[in-house]
Amino acid sequence: MNPLYSVAEIRSIEHAAAQRLPAGALMQRAGQAAANAALDMLPFSTSRAKVLVLAGPGNNGGDALEVAAHLAFAGAQVSVQQFGCEEAGGHCSPEREAALQRARGSKAKFERIAPQSLAEQDWNLVIDGLFGIGLTRPIEGEKRALVEAVNALPCNRFALDVPSGLDADTGAIVGPDGVAIQATHTITYIGDKTGLYTCAGRDYAGDVQLARLDIDPALYPSTHCHLNDVKFFARHLKKRRHNTHKGSYGNVAVVGGAPGMGGAITLAARAALLTGAGRVYAYHIDVPPAYDSTQPELMLRRAQDFAIEGAVIVAGPGLGALDDSRAALAKSVHSSGPLLLDADALNLLSQDSALQATVAERSAPTVMTPHPLEAARLLGITSDAVQRNRPGAARDLAARLNAIVVLKGSGTVLAKPDGHTVVNTTGNPALATAGTGDVLAGLCGSLLAQGWPAWEAALSAVWLHGMAADVLVTEGLGPIGVTASELIPAIRTALNRMVQMHGR
Repeated sequence: MNPLYSVAEIRSIEHAAAQRLPAGALMQRAGQAAANAALDMLPFSTSRAKVLVLAGPGNNGGDALEVAAHLAFAGAQVSVQQFGCEEAGGHCSPEREAALQRARGSKAKFERIAPQSLAEQDWNLVIDGLFGIGLTRPIEGEKRALVEAVNALPCNRFALDVPSGLDADTGAIVGPDGVAIQATHTITYIGDKTGLYTCAGRDYAGDVQLARLDIDPALYPSTHCHLNDVKFFARHLKKRRHNTHKGSYGNVAVVGGAPGMGGAITLAARAALLTGAGRVYAYHIDVPPAYDSTQPELMLRRAQDFAIEGAVIVAGPGLGALDDSRAALAKSVHSSGPLLLDADALNLLSQDSALQATVAERSAPTVMTPHPLEAARLLGITSDAVQRNRPGAARDLAARLNAIVVLKGSGTVLAKPDGHTVVNTTGNPALATAGTGDVLAGLCGSLLAQGWPAWEAALSAVWLHGMAADVLVTEGLGPIGVTASELIPAIRTALNRMVQMHGR
């Protein structure tokens, strides 16, 4: 089910596997797997292919040396730029030394090319084996210049395990002003890593494939982090019966719409209605319009008058910070039904420790959908700190407020109070525009109103939201210029197709 492993877990699996295998077997398997993948990226006439292999002083460099040997034996023109063991304190593993000898025994050329000279040759492929999963310091000096020069080359860049400079656990670039190889492809070993799919990971890892290296599945521990998958929520996709009515599909009450921010509440309400909620109310802090001319099915009310029981509350889209806004939020938090908090509701909550305590004590499900700055305010840290460890921030916030947290961004991270996390892989830069978060909030509220458990509702909402954006891009409508309102019909289509495929 698409498990994600931490660096510590990967090292434990690797150590256990190595005890059962001949020395160097895992490195040889890693090199062979990467070489097979690399050959698919080279021209049909391998003898004309020019490959630059960057081999660092550690075992990741050993993997790269194995790749160099295989590609040279296959006829490619391989140049190896290796950084010796003296740069690792004089200690390189016997496995790496054996890989070095195999590479030297091939036709690969060992040379040191100045970073500024790399562009003078027409490389077909660069193999990144500078650093593996254990990098803890920023890449500096000559290697930094090398990374920057490689990133400027107009060719495929193939990272072994993780792109050098990328934190495998968090997806952040190592160091406050760090650099990393911007790979077009990554082959990751033994198990998938969280950092390849969130924060900078999606921009720097490129297309990711997993090579488990034929390790015994019994050596893998159970993990509390996974990639999102339809399998996690498919059982709640249900075909609609004929003998039903609007009351069968629940009520959603969207609370927001302060002066000047009526668009946010409208987007959330329309998303809830067009994804299946039976009735949707939009409770405005400002004086509401008589009706929504585009979606007259919505029922528009004053927030001061809203009846909170019997509906799933989505509080926050355009809520503002007025006294009426705070009163509406407090009323929402004290409700007995499912609650989704977004946008201004989260900002107001960050200013009220007593209300936070009330949220943590709620018996009904609470879902929060913060972006990094909103999460930072709730945690009392900076948004940079959140981005440096998105999975950790999501887990901390979920535990602190006893809520399901949806930390939005590239590779949205979902967390439960018990620490279980899921990283979402759908979506693209089309979502980087105003209002898409309001659409997500309305969608999740709609699924909650239709009886979905909170965790599965959040997983499905995030997956569908991203998939709709992916479909729009595939159809040529983005990512540039897609608007939040365009997402809503695309989400409706994706939801109905999912029900047709998986519904019971």
